[in-house]
Amino acid sequence: MRLIIVRHGDPDYAKDSLTEKGWKEAELLSDRLSMLDVTAFYCSPLGRAKDTASFTLKKMNRQAEELDWLQEFRGKIRKGLKISGCWDRLPTEWVNNRDYYDYDKWYKTKLMKSHNVHKEYKKVCDGIDELLSKHGYEHTGGYYKVTNSNHDTIVLFCHFGVECVILSHIFSCSPMVLWHNFVALPTSVTTLITEEREEGIAVFRCQQFGDISHLYAGGEEPAFAARFCECYADEDRH
Repeated sequence: MRLIIVRHGDPDYAKDSLTEKGWKEAELLSDRLSMLDVTAFYCSPLGRAKDTASFTLKKMNRQAEELDWLQEFRGKIRKGLKISGCWDRLPTEWVNNRDYYDYDKWYKTKLMKSHNVHKEYKKVCDGIDELLSKHGYEHTGGYYKVTNSNHDTIVLFCHFGVECVILSHIFSCSPMVLWHNFVALPTSVTTLITEEREEGIAVFRCQQFGDISHLYAGGEEPAFAARFCECYADEDRH
């Protein structure tokens, strides 16, 4: 089975939609995805993800099932009276604590226990487990029990934060590394494919992460969204 995770196009967060550039990116993405034999589409309920999906769905005369857990990851931390997102932390807040790199310990750290991180993380994990089970792959510890071996292709239109949560669960690794050391730019495509080297047992392997070749093919420069300043003196966001 092939699992394709797509991040939405360049976002207009104020309108929960896309910028003019984002609409161009979504159209180029549709040229790529519409060439695939897709079994099922799933989408975040947020506008920027649905708008990104709209070109592909219209071109293929298809519909996507909306899944609440595919919306941007809602895990928050509390520092004093301030509540903020858990997946955009400065390096000095986490890199020197090795527990953040551990799949079983990262959410037990003081900062991550301060609000609702584990509760929201579990929602996404349960959601992707239910979806993959529906398509024939049942999560069993570090691998997947195959209940219906197949060549299905399923596509998820979602967001960077939740994409990293999905990958962390599938690969049994801490999402902190994915959130902070990887970046999936707007309309990027991440592709996982199952391997069944032992009968009844599957693992997912990543063939592509954050691929934006469709943008280059269409002469469109990638957006900066999801990145931060390359050098401290730069005027890009910190």
